[in-house]
Amino acid sequence: MPQPVLNILSLIQNPALAEACLQWLKGGRYHLVHGDPATEPLQQLEQRCEDVDGLLLEEGAVDGSFFRSLHERGLELPAVLIGPVSGDVLFHGAEVRLPPDQLEQLTYSLDAAISRFLRSHTPPASTEAQVATPDGWKLSNRLNGRLGYLSIYYKRDPSRFLRNLEAEERSELLNSLKRSYRDLLISYFKNPATANQAIESFVNTAFFADLPITKMVEIHVNLIEEFWKQLMLKGQKNDFLQDYRLALLDVMAHLCEMYRRSIPPDVPILPVAMPEASSPSA
Repeated sequence: MPQPVLNILSLIQNPALAEACLQWLKGGRYHLVHGDPATEPLQQLEQRCEDVDGLLLEEGAVDGSFFRSLHERGLELPAVLIGPVSGDVLFHGAEVRLPPDQLEQLTYSLDAAISRFLRSHTPPASTEAQVATPDGWKLSNRLNGRLGYLSIYYKRDPSRFLRNLEAEERSELLNSLKRSYRDLLISYFKNPATANQAIESFVNTAFFADLPITKMVEIHVNLIEEFWKQLMLKGQKNDFLQDYRLALLDVMAHLCEMYRRSIPPDVPILPVAMPEASSPSA
């Protein structure tokens, strides 16, 4: 059964970037609702709060007071921030960061943003009935209602799996993932916060695109070989590159955790009645 179309309020200042985002989301499960970040963005969101399911923001298009005001009003919602991976958190811990040169991954980033938001804002089933719902806008309740039972385990869209994409789109996505992984490697031993955000960005797409582990290893090996050749040409040491195997292990550990969290609680399995063995003839 097809999932409902979700409305995403777009607050992007750069016209070319806004058009590119529109093109990458065309025909999918997300519908962009354009807003003007320079004209009372908070008021625009409040006027549309019953229809908006998430935010797509260009970093720098709104100032910090916008996020503070959202927190004060309880208007937290899934968010993808288009900007460099820096390790900074501008809105909330479930936000997803996507560099502007990797828009091929935009659909997958929105998938991840909604999944992370639902997981962090939905109370456990055992306590849900005991938690009083405060007045105000509770987006997690509305998303749960629209997405149906076990919406916290937000379903992946098989049509967006890497193996099911057209050849050109598949190539574009792999090149984008390669750029993501390059960012990850460059920051891995320099800035832990930036590296962790880069890992999450890469793993989000790897999970929702069902990227094979063999393809992930191939991306890693090819990039390390490129770095090795560049260092050789410059006459610099390259033996430290073997340490970057830790980055690959880190990525795989994050991906395994995403798969673990995507599995709904076990449904009790009723024992199967076994046929009685016939008694041996006397």
